[in-house]
Amino acid sequence: MIAKRVLAIAACAAAAIGLASAQEVQFFRIGTGGLGGTYFSIGNLIASAISNPPGSRNCASGDSCGVPGLVAVAQSSIGSVANIEAIRSGSLESAITQSDVAYWAVTGTGIYAGNDRVDSLRAIANLYPESVHLVARKGAGISSVRDLKGKRVSLDEPGSGTLVDARIILEAYGLSEKDIKAEFIKPTPAIDRIKNNQLDAFFIVVGFPAGAVSKIVSGIGAKIVPIDGPEVKAILAEYRFFTETVIPAGAYGGVGEIKTISVGAQWVVDAIVDDEVVYQITKSLWNARSRKLLDGGHMQGRAITLETALDGVEIPLHRGAARYYREVGLLK
Repeated sequence: MIAKRVLAIAACAAAAIGLASAQEVQFFRIGTGGLGGTYFSIGNLIASAISNPPGSRNCASGDSCGVPGLVAVAQSSIGSVANIEAIRSGSLESAITQSDVAYWAVTGTGIYAGNDRVDSLRAIANLYPESVHLVARKGAGISSVRDLKGKRVSLDEPGSGTLVDARIILEAYGLSEKDIKAEFIKPTPAIDRIKNNQLDAFFIVVGFPAGAVSKIVSGIGAKIVPIDGPEVKAILAEYRFFTETVIPAGAYGGVGEIKTISVGAQWVVDAIVDDEVVYQITKSLWNARSRKLLDGGHMQGRAITLETALDGVEIPLHRGAARYYREVGLLK
């Protein structure tokens, strides 16, 4: 339904250009993630919230409360690292990314050590926590991360934040890619390989409930493996963007509470995007109509709140976003 709404918005905008020549149409891209992940769902919700094509009724009339003339579109992608590189290259205006990857990109540390920093990366908002899911085929003998040794495990594609975090977790448990039969594919093909007994487990970092995870857990007898123990303490001590968390009971049908770790999902933008545009986008994200969209569109949408908009943001805010947060008292 959300994707259809975005397509309808774009079609409406195209039809309205001739009737509203006085109002310039501006397209705004939001990089997300794979089609089965939370990034894509949340990106579509945000695109709907901030769009207001020419010819739309204004907010006071009960229609869009988005930015006048703006048509936002969520684009699927490989994930966090690829999104940041797309912003660097200018092929995206904005994207959703993991907080740790954003910090490393701006500071030239972590996976960006020895590489050029992404100096133009700026934050619009922290969105929601996303949890590391380790999904394993039942019967594969996997009850902990250590049990992955010798198993066929997908760490996600190069360019994804999941791959970065999976490597950190393996290292904390005394494993490396040499200790497993590593594959580098997205969750959807990973599910197919588990169905055909060609894969034993896969990692995905995503807000719960993720469609891809729900599908495999409820349909073909897979399980979510806890990530806990003293190894987690070591991870938290070295990487401050991780936090201990739980996937609550019932998030995936009859599955009970699962201990794991999480990072923040953040909406980032290129510094060159116009200050006024980002100010209006930020303002639109936090209006009452957007609140209804977020609350009704996805479980993680309810976690996207103004009160937590700056939590864990360790990269510079875009000037337009900072202006809004000063107005509402979140910044001095």
